[in-house]
Order: sequence, then structure tokens, then C-alpha cells
Amino acid sequence: MNRALGFALLMFSFASGAAGVAQADDLRDLCPDRPLKGTSACTVDRGHWQVEVDAIDWTHDKSAGITTDQLAIASPLVKYGLTDTLDLEAGMALYTRQHVSGGGTPSASDSGIGDLYLRAKWHVFGTNGQDGIAIEPYIKAPTAKHALGNGEVEGGVIVPWQANLPLGWALDVTPEVDALADQSGSGRHVAASISAGLTHPITDALSVGLELWTQHDFDPTGGTREYSFDLALTWQPKGSPVALDGGVNFGLNRQTPDAEMYVGVSRRF
Repeated sequence: MNRALGFALLMFSFASGAAGVAQADDLRDLCPDRPLKGTSACTVDRGHWQVEVDAIDWTHDKSAGITTDQLAIASPLVKYGLTDTLDLEAGMALYTRQHVSGGGTPSASDSGIGDLYLRAKWHVFGTNGQDGIAIEPYIKAPTAKHALGNGEVEGGVIVPWQANLPLGWALDVTPEVDALADQSGSGRHVAASISAGLTHPITDALSVGLELWTQHDFDPTGGTREYSFDLALTWQPKGSPVALDGGVNFGLNRQTPDAEMYVGVSRRF
């Protein structure tokens, strides 16, 4: 864990020394990845930090008589704008607790930090902050204890695309391909996901987002297919460096958690 955190700090220290600071009047509108599962195609302004925090996230699932509840508190994603089109990112759940009950076995709980995710996002096409395509490779360092993670280094690439539509609507499509460790403990397999989301303003500061998401995990020892419908609200006044959000995700099949609810905040510095 200490090595992974140290690497993240080194990455951001290098970025801080290598890039200049943008003028305040040149900053783009705040454009966080949250709240929906899809990822925005925009990057953080050069020389600026951005923190996107999943303040509280609760997931509930009941399947085959077993109930699983997971609570994550204070899960920040920290970003730094290295250039006008490239930022570096690190994210981790600082506290997560999982409780499993039912199925004819005693209840069990475990808690601790989550895995560390290191990412780089490069906006390659379009108007940064408004539309276009980005490429975002990532790697996961296994900092979570075994009960909360699989203890394996994993990675993948995300390719978010966003576009402005008529009547104030905006479309976000986020395909992702991952290289994951097999559940058997030996070998690797592919998982793929895609989300399609629409957002629309309700007022000058409040907007609503709707999303369909699916993930297919091709683990040879037992693959899964998950589907969800997601709904979120975001409060973000025009030009503000702060955004507040909250939402709920509904599982659409038995392999997907029944419900997930969350609130969060994003802030640019």
C-alpha cells in the first residue's frame, strides 16, 4: 500500500513541477466524471487540481438467499491537469465496509480501504469541456485486504465520447475494456462494459441524468452479465468550481446489485 500511495504522490509532484498555471478567466466549466457510471471526455485545466468525492455510497443486493450490503465513505478521485488536453488521476475508497448475511451461514463483516486506481486521460478530439473523444488507460494497485478485493494488479482502457444534442440535451457514451484476473487465481480474461447517458438542465443550476449501463465479464470459471438503469441529479451553477450530486442505480437482472445510492461533491482548485 505504501509503495502504491508513494507512486501516486510522486506522479502528482512531477505533474506539479512540469506544468504552468492557467489564468482564472481561461478556465473551462467544471466537468467532473461523476455522477453517472460513464466517464466524461474532458480533462482538468492545465496547472489545476480537481477532487471528485463519492461522499457516501451504499450498495444492496439479495440473491439466492444471501444479502450483501456495502458502504463506502469518502472515496476521492484526485486529478491534476498536466497539459491542456492531458490529466493524471488517482482514486481510492478511504473506508469501505461489507456485510454479508443469510444463506445458512453466520453473518460476516469486514472493513478497510479500497484498491488504488491510477489513470491518465487524454482528450484527443473535439472541443475539450464540451464534446469529443478521450482515451483513458488505468491500472489498479491491490491495496484492499483480501475480503474487499482480489489482491491482483489489473488494468484496462476507457474511451469516453460526449456530444451536444438539440434542445439542450447532452449524450455521453463510455465503452471500456478491462484485463482482469481469473477467479481461479491463475490467468487473465477480458471484461467489457459500455454506458450511454443523457443529461438535460432543469434550471440554470440543476440538471438530470439518465443512463443505461452493462458489463460482461468473460471469466472462464463463471462469467457474469450485469445491467442497470441509473438516475442522477447535479447542482452546478454556471461558472462555479463546485458541483453537488446524488443518484440511484437500479439493477436490471439477478447478477447486478439490486440498488445503489450515493451523494458526492466535485471541486476544482
